Amino acid sequence: MEIGVFAKTFPGSEPAGVLAAVRDAGFAVTQFNLACAGLPSMPDAVPDHAISTISAASNASGVALVALSGTYNMAHPDMTMRHDGLRRLGAVIEAAAALSVPLVTLCTGTRNADDQWAHHPGNADPSAWADMASEMEKALALAEHHGVDLGIEPEQANIVTSAADAMRLIAEMGSKRLRIVLDPANLFEQASTGQARAVVAAAVEGTAGHVAMAHAKDRFADGRFATVGRGVVDFADFVARLKVSGFDGPLVTHGLSAEEAPGVARFLKGLG
Repeated sequence: MEIGVFAKTFPGSEPAGVLAAVRDAGFAVTQFNLACAGLPSMPDAVPDHAISTISAASNASGVALVALSGTYNMAHPDMTMRHDGLRRLGAVIEAAAALSVPLVTLCTGTRNADDQWAHHPGNADPSAWADMASEMEKALALAEHHGVDLGIEPEQANIVTSAADAMRLIAEMGSKRLRIVLDPANLFEQASTGQARAVVAAAVEGTAGHVAMAHAKDRFADGRFATVGRGVVDFADFVARLKVSGFDGPLVTHGLSAEEAPGVARFLKGLG
């Protein structure tokens, strides 16, 4: 299992400096964000020189790019906003293909028009799922064309809230290009260590064979997010269960400061 980190954990808009910081903190791989190359995270286009610069920085640092962030609100209540997001996602998918990055990560969205990571009561309405699924079909057509996988992450505030939701969407889409990004801290809101362990264990079992990447973020019992190792998620159990399920992909941490990164790298490597 490769240990990685979000590139945006480290400041800077020059890929060489950002990826050197990733390496120096003890990580072998990264989930890259185009903001780390001086572009918007979801740009209108990715210039050829940006592709060359990112590729050269990856080669020089020895840090592999295992995913590229391509999040927009796939359930935004305004259709024009969804259309614009899909257009920008196309540019990200094309960039991922040019960089040989195998996975583009998505946001399954929310009816909250102001924040794609915030809950909205309208998320439970069947129309929200239908709008998101329509976007996903179009996104998968782009992914199929460019030979890139798409990763959906169950999030409590989004349309896909659970491992079961993720598997339902995969079944509906019928595409091997749709994969899961599994973050244990996003599978519950408030829980004891034992409750969290049970929820996470069920999710790992239920998604076996469909997980392209795991995330490492923690959560306190009261629901606040935490740096890995400080909350109620039993990461030793999570990693062990992932291995039993056959997962051998990247485990990528986020939600931490640059200063915390070396310690988190050591912690995750120590899980075996």
